[in-house]
Amino acid sequence: MIKVAIAGARGKMGMEAVHTVMKREGMKLVSVLDYKEVGTTLAELDAFPNTYEVPIFTDFAQLVEETKPDVLVDLTNPHSVYTHTKQALELNVRPVIGTTGFTDEQLTELKELAARKKIGAIIAPNFAIGAILMMKFAREAAKYLPDVEIIEMHHDKKLDAPSGTGVKTAQMIAEVRHEKIQGHPDEKETHEGARGAEFEGMRIHSVRLPGLVAHQQVLFGGEGQLLTIRHDSLTRESFMSGVAFCIETVIGMESLVYGLENII
Repeated sequence: MIKVAIAGARGKMGMEAVHTVMKREGMKLVSVLDYKEVGTTLAELDAFPNTYEVPIFTDFAQLVEETKPDVLVDLTNPHSVYTHTKQALELNVRPVIGTTGFTDEQLTELKELAARKKIGAIIAPNFAIGAILMMKFAREAAKYLPDVEIIEMHHDKKLDAPSGTGVKTAQMIAEVRHEKIQGHPDEKETHEGARGAEFEGMRIHSVRLPGLVAHQQVLFGGEGQLLTIRHDSLTRESFMSGVAFCIETVIGMESLVYGLENII
């Protein structure tokens, strides 16, 4: 039985993760981490059934000491995720992270810490299996069509832009694509940001609107042709099979992996 703690259980993704773990055979939700005192157990909150008598903690060290989780699933925000990940590794808890916003320096530090402790960790910019395939297909297409732009679209409550999935897609494409500057050499933005974020000559565009969940299309242009690779998460349930997969997989790992494409 894998003992799981969840940070961010009151968020939309967090609530889905709570239900997933509670229903999943071979897993047990032993505790949740919150940034403020909202109650003693999840059963006291309107968002959960009164049978969910899972204790709520505001201090992660106390959570670990009292409930001894094997895995921490973090679905919080870019402001706290680095601290949570580092603390989990230091306390011998395997982190599964669904929050983006790490710097390259932070990722390097966390990889070194996980390797030194021989503790598995997974940081997943996107848990949806279809999104992972979208990124893999885009990487393959970029070998032959190097002119590419990424359009990522999310709900208007998302804090970071570009999204972790958009950046990860660009990084994967850059591994196989010869860097080039796209568009006219004399191109000029008459409004700053009109051409999106620049990444090794590619462009990443971020859309934030109510009604969206998580969507991305990768556009490849060639002579007389256009290839579009698109993925849409229509509900947050689309991420839960990936969350469960990560919880089960991280138990047998001894290093940090960034991106599900490396283990799927």
